[in-house]
Amino acid sequence: MSGVLYGVGLGPGDPELMTLRAHRLISGARVVAYPSLAGGTSLARAIAAAAIPASAREIVMDVPMTTARAPAQAAYDKGAAEIVEVLQAGEDVVCLCEGDPFFYGSFMYLFARLRDRFKVEVVPGVTSVTACAALAGMPLAARNECLMVLPGPLPEAELRARIEGSESVAIMKVGRHLPKVRAVIEALGLTDRAVYIERASLPQEVVCPLAEAPDSAPYFSMILLTKGADPWL
Repeated sequence: MSGVLYGVGLGPGDPELMTLRAHRLISGARVVAYPSLAGGTSLARAIAAAAIPASAREIVMDVPMTTARAPAQAAYDKGAAEIVEVLQAGEDVVCLCEGDPFFYGSFMYLFARLRDRFKVEVVPGVTSVTACAALAGMPLAARNECLMVLPGPLPEAELRARIEGSESVAIMKVGRHLPKVRAVIEALGLTDRAVYIERASLPQEVVCPLAEAPDSAPYFSMILLTKGADPWL
């Protein structure tokens, strides 16, 4: 019998936002896997650190932060191969993923490689969108309103068109795209209805109106915007 691969969502960063099921699986794991910045640290491991047994084997996938797809795909290929060896030996693997595994989550790349060969169970986690909305005190959608989630790297024209056609917007992966995104929102006259959040739920979190946002932003940053009757103040 092959082992089971668990894709476990950890939430946005605060360990207390892990689900009970996530904590149970991690604390009982004999093998854990997680992505890490090549040559750097792993946010996923940091979130789950207190729950990982000291005896657990750790499979680290060093993923380079680059716009080129090939290096990252090679890292997931290598990680998948190591996980396959464990699963074929009948051992379960708990794969850690920031946020939710299927919402811009790194686990989906392993899922695509292994779902046809092994049993895979996905444990959902608190998303950064809902965590940021909670921190900002900013309801995102009510009644029949629609919420649009956009990645910051989109071209300027597409960002503008999608924001114009939406009632509420969550712009993720802001990072180095902050000047472009800010300029689009300013051109639409919506700056006073937007809030900037970085490193949500972590000790160094920042929550402020977009007009007061810093000039540069980390990768883990987001802008929330609503055109509803009660904007964030």
